Amino acid sequence: MRHAALLALLLVTAACSGGDDGDAGTPTALVSLATAKRSAITQTTTLYGEVERGSANEAMLSAPVEAKVSAILAPAGSAVRAGQLVARLEPSPASAAEIARARADAASAGQAYARAQRLKADGLASDADVEAARANAAGATALAKSLDQRAAELALRAPHAGYVDTVGASPGDLVQAGTAIASVSGNGSLLARFGIAPGLARQLHRGGQLRIDPGEGGTPFNSRIESISPVADPATRLASVLVRIPGSRHLAPGLPLTAEVEIASTNDAVTVPYSALLDDGGQPFVYAVSKGVAHRKDVSTGPTDGKRVAILKGISDGEQVATAGNAALEDGVRVRTK
Repeated sequence: MRHAALLALLLVTAACSGGDDGDAGTPTALVSLATAKRSAITQTTTLYGEVERGSANEAMLSAPVEAKVSAILAPAGSAVRAGQLVARLEPSPASAAEIARARADAASAGQAYARAQRLKADGLASDADVEAARANAAGATALAKSLDQRAAELALRAPHAGYVDTVGASPGDLVQAGTAIASVSGNGSLLARFGIAPGLARQLHRGGQLRIDPGEGGTPFNSRIESISPVADPATRLASVLVRIPGSRHLAPGLPLTAEVEIASTNDAVTVPYSALLDDGGQPFVYAVSKGVAHRKDVSTGPTDGKRVAILKGISDGEQVATAGNAALEDGVRVRTK
């Protein structure tokens, strides 16, 4: 039935054409032609991802003693300078009491040491008594200084320029010593994670180059692949490509990005317009036209840039191929050009 319909269509076409390009009464198909030619082709694919922070140059700001959070001055996502105040704490009542007690103990131990030295001079204390008093005074003084120093560190500052990644407390919170209040990542630790089909991920390599577009009016830039994980994420079914982002770009965590990456290329291959390529159950083919007759030729394809496709086998340089009207052709049908 299909062949009969096609033959009827070609007969009508031939009748309307007046037989300009063929024998009178011979059915012809109207097509556009292009010449297969050698050229370079680079095949790219678009990746989608976002900025994230690496662990390098990441600092955690913690409470040095039990304290109360009095203010958060740089919320998560804020850009900060080196030394900029991120959070301010104040000693809790328990910490204040501990500091006062340590200072009093240090003063008392110092007085006891001085008294032991006087008693020894009067022959009323031994060298061992003096040494014990000295050691006690040294320990009490060290503890008091340590607590004073930690109390002085209640102003939590960024150790380097970068971004505040997380804030784990709110004003008014009572936090224990060692509690993480905020984390700050340096500008040099920016990463971008892109999703990619696992099959394509295996065609990339570490050190390969991507063209990244930050959007929002940002300037596109080139960067290199830091690492590739071909294992698909269970949720997205995509593999991951990690790329190092220069700190000078000042991109905020979570910023969506797109990137173009080369997955295949050839410097000198026979190429045809992509519109010439047809498919028959997974077998690509084209119609080559010679002396006004279309001939089906199965081909092996290489990279494509979306406009032209490399033909690795099946078509030679200089052959004519049908690019429009080719979907309705049959092998051996006469053609005329548009």
